[in-house]
Amino acid sequence: MATKDATVAELTEGFRSSNAALLTEYRGLTVAQLKQLRSQIREHATFSVVKNTLTKIAANNAGISSFDEELAGPSAIAFVHGDTVAVAKALRDFSKANPLLVVKSGYFDGAPLSAAEVNRLADLESREVLLAKAAGAMKATLTRAAYAVNAPLSKAVRTVDALRDKQAAAA
Repeated sequence: MATKDATVAELTEGFRSSNAALLTEYRGLTVAQLKQLRSQIREHATFSVVKNTLTKIAANNAGISSFDEELAGPSAIAFVHGDTVAVAKALRDFSKANPLLVVKSGYFDGAPLSAAEVNRLADLESREVLLAKAAGAMKATLTRAAYAVNAPLSKAVRTVDALRDKQAAAA
């Protein structure tokens, strides 16, 4: 009984402290395959094989009821503490190579996700790529702004030079 309570408390904390939770079914995967998946997502998430009844209690304790219907069969949850998109991509890519891993649903930013929504999340570009694109757009905007500010000044300088040349030619 004490171990069940400890497990529920640990899972509840996992739901509360993670950026996202992605529910999968791993029926038929070997221990080596699960170990490989864990190592692929280790930087951004922990991947835990869970008991459905204890997970349902823990999720409900954390205010998440969207997993209630999905908790059937051998379940595992990726508790994301880093880049959610990177973990969704890793799960999608792993499931392509190992069709026995099925992404069932997720919970991200206070909202439940269907399996299709988790796949759409995996299609997003990584945080680093999005930040690089934003930085590039900002740099381009700053360059255009600097040109717009400098253009009238350089035009005025050219006009003054032309007037000076004209006066010098007239004298």
